[in-house]
Amino acid sequence: MVRFTSIYEMLADTTARHGDSPLFAVPARMAQAWSIPAELSYAQVLAEADRLAEAYAARGYGEGDVIGLAFESRPQHMLHYYALNRIGACMIPLNTELAAVELAYVLDHSRCSAIVALPELEAPLAAARAAAAADIPIAYDDPSDLPQARADRWRFDPQADPLNRAAALLYTSGTTGKPKGCILSNCYALASGQAYGSPWGDKTLRAGVDRVLNPLPLFHMNSLMLTAGGVVDCGACLILPGRFSLSNWWSDIRETRATRFHYLGLMIPALMSQPETPADRDHALHSGLGAGVDPAHHAAFEDRFGVPLHEVWGMTEVGRGLFAAQEPRHIDTRACGRPRKGVLARIMREDGSTVPDGEPGELVVRSDSDDPRFGFFSGYLHDPDATEAIWHEDWLCTGDICTRSPDGMFFFVDRKKNIVRRSGENIASAEVETALSRDPRVAQVAVLAVPDAMRDEEVMACVVLKPGADATGQTAQGQAALARDIVDQARARLTSYKLPGWIYFMQALPVTGTQKVQKHRIFPDGFREDLDLPGLHDCRPLKARKRAAVPG
Repeated sequence: MVRFTSIYEMLADTTARHGDSPLFAVPARMAQAWSIPAELSYAQVLAEADRLAEAYAARGYGEGDVIGLAFESRPQHMLHYYALNRIGACMIPLNTELAAVELAYVLDHSRCSAIVALPELEAPLAAARAAAAADIPIAYDDPSDLPQARADRWRFDPQADPLNRAAALLYTSGTTGKPKGCILSNCYALASGQAYGSPWGDKTLRAGVDRVLNPLPLFHMNSLMLTAGGVVDCGACLILPGRFSLSNWWSDIRETRATRFHYLGLMIPALMSQPETPADRDHALHSGLGAGVDPAHHAAFEDRFGVPLHEVWGMTEVGRGLFAAQEPRHIDTRACGRPRKGVLARIMREDGSTVPDGEPGELVVRSDSDDPRFGFFSGYLHDPDATEAIWHEDWLCTGDICTRSPDGMFFFVDRKKNIVRRSGENIASAEVETALSRDPRVAQVAVLAVPDAMRDEEVMACVVLKPGADATGQTAQGQAALARDIVDQARARLTSYKLPGWIYFMQALPVTGTQKVQKHRIFPDGFREDLDLPGLHDCRPLKARKRAAVPG
């Protein structure tokens, strides 16, 4: 399946056939803001990558070096990425929205040799470099301004096969603790991109025709590895609009002639919240790909905008994953897809046996080749024990609880660590979140387990309300009444023991740069029943009032 030895080689091959076609595009508003062309052809990208590669090499950098890039989600990031790949170096995409100590941890743990960045990111990078243990050289825009590489710098070991070289080092979001550095090789990048670009049938990208708009950040494997890799392999175009903009979304789609877009679950209700217009179907889109769309919004979005939303499942360690491309897509459920090319998946019990269809268990995946790890991440940087711990025999343990149906579709239940264990009952936080999100007053909700003296754990619902339903300005009595009513409304969809025992009204949920909720940051010092927090309401007495749940 993997037809090249490096990402750069794939780019050069496609350029030889489609050199005049656009590889990268940006909306006109971003081209103006970033002072760059609205489109770059394959030939232009390759020429600039070659120039940059020579500049890096002239400063002494080459195979195994670890170089940090801070170019946000602009095309410049990809130019440097290809340049570094040509000389065999490994790139770390730096998220400058992290706190200085968080970014310093990434720089120190990765043993980064140098940074090249946008001049406007000087302040956050200066703070991170000051907090880091090592003195890391930095240049802005061009590696020619770097000092000569130090002889004692750390590097990855040389690889006889370029496929095994580390192409990128991506740090996990750290939703449950310190981020881990995932080593992603050329093999990983090529296998992931080729599976994305040519999954099967009419979902294969078309050279010179398809234009994929992805608002997800380039420090995320979705945009960097899957989308960009598939686009280059097929000769298509990647549209980089910067961060998601609700007010500019549809005008960007139309102006850039996008045929596919990527989404996160939170984007879909945001788009649905806008007033309907006669232009809702005035676009060239034929598909959307993403994860986490609420079943309550899935069909409604497709009916309104005329774009099928294809759910996918993946994680940084895996790259290729599951894809709900073929019918039936089960859009009224949390279906997350069927295995893509090159990947096998099953649902596993704790003893390692396979569960029957319909029974929940942990989703485990592997390559379908003789090497079960082929095309997966190479390991966690400096942590071989953690690398081996994620594997059970020949299967990678994802930490996601799922079920499988007889037609091969997998359905997401919850993260293994997001199960609330209440009085012997297992409650999936995602199920409670889905039920509460159907309340028209609720904009966002995160459900987590909190300690309970009598029941081991209790259900905590952290709720962000929509404008007009905001509880922060209300009296304590008004907030309490609103919390009670939210619980009462959820009775139609949840059995009594699954109802929230606590409601906590918040202005915003803490999230990562890829909009994953960081539940561990909501109560960083732990939860106690005697906490005196504005917006926190004890709803446990309400759970005694039982009413049969009905579908919906």
